[in-house]
Amino acid sequence: MTNRKIQMPREVYIDPGIIKDTGEICRSLHLDNKILIVTGDRTYDVGAKSVIESLEKDNIDYDVIKVSNASEDSIAEVEELITPDTAVLGVGGGKVIDVAKLSSFNQGVYFVSMPTTASHDGIVSPMASIKNPDTSISVAAHSPIAVIADSEVLAQSPFRLLAAGCADLIANFTAIKDWELAHRLKNESFSESAAALSIMSAHLITDNIANIKPNLEPSARIVMKSLFSGGMAISIAGSSRPASGSEHLFSHALDKILDKPALHGEQCGIGTIMMMYLHGGDWKAIRNSLKAVQAPTTAAEIGVADEDIIDALVMAHQIRPERYTILGDNGISKDAAYELAFKTEVI
Repeated sequence: MTNRKIQMPREVYIDPGIIKDTGEICRSLHLDNKILIVTGDRTYDVGAKSVIESLEKDNIDYDVIKVSNASEDSIAEVEELITPDTAVLGVGGGKVIDVAKLSSFNQGVYFVSMPTTASHDGIVSPMASIKNPDTSISVAAHSPIAVIADSEVLAQSPFRLLAAGCADLIANFTAIKDWELAHRLKNESFSESAAALSIMSAHLITDNIANIKPNLEPSARIVMKSLFSGGMAISIAGSSRPASGSEHLFSHALDKILDKPALHGEQCGIGTIMMMYLHGGDWKAIRNSLKAVQAPTTAAEIGVADEDIIDALVMAHQIRPERYTILGDNGISKDAAYELAFKTEVI
């Protein structure tokens, strides 16, 4: 039997204005030799500027690199700037954080997650999603040593991103159903504690839907705390199982089909409606929750053709054949896919 360690962040800050204390937090964690800030064009202005001011105030040496996508090329560029005493700060959205996470993991240095949007659960999880020319793959990396999430910065990001984060969390409901199914039918290992934490994270959203509104700092804090606990469920399980099931396979299939996919969380939310129908669960409650946070529930709302939805449903089971879900080993037929999307009013 091999021992498996559970990686968790050592310190977590989810507070308004906390970004101004970045230098102080890095000093307290002894990450003050050299900082590499990984950010993007837009997130440089939104977050990295404040981080730089804080590091300068604390006399901490830093470098900055901007990345535009979560690709192997971006990771290689970042790795070139990492020395053994560098700590990597990912200041940005999901792509930036995935690049910071994987490049720091490859080079064996610490990584601090500083999200500027609350759009998906990769902010704290030990998994990274990397785009290759043909597909996007989920790879194991490491958890951040710290999470510094400024809820004022998060609240200022486009509400569409926050809504996508909510949809990604609502997807936990079907992810857990798929995991339980794989446990029963395939004897796949299952963690009660990870599953319970994942479901709690989803309920944090559905039970607080009336409080999730645009440009409100407390709304951003609720979503960020939920994403944090969802990421912890992934850490406990040692895989993305607690937060990624058939609804994510559908989203990944759409990514392959479309030239310009919608947001990850938006696609997963729509997938969750349909997969909950297949599970015989309350798919209308899922749809109502998504509508309540202004997340899309139809193909038209994300600008996707009906045929592409059907093709993604038919293809989804092939994305990760080792991950058993409600779609089974053989997937669903084109007719069944059409019926499913039509009945749930996705098309």
